[in-house]
Amino acid sequence: MPTLPDLLITKIMPRKDIYHDTVKRALIKDGWTITHDQFSFKLGKKVLFADLGVKRVISAEKK
Repeated sequence: MPTLPDLLITKIMPRKDIYHDTVKRALIKDGWTITHDQFSFKLGKKVLFADLGVKRVISAEKK
């Protein structure tokens, strides 16, 4: 069962802007992995929002 803060976060999440899908496609094309498509997180008592969560795996090999 979601808690009250979880319910508040989902109700006030900003909608995607007109650039969202374009940026998402460009990141994927450049090798990024989309981990979250719109997400929120807490920093202290504040709730912050982001359009995308991404990660890029970087590997190295020693010869």
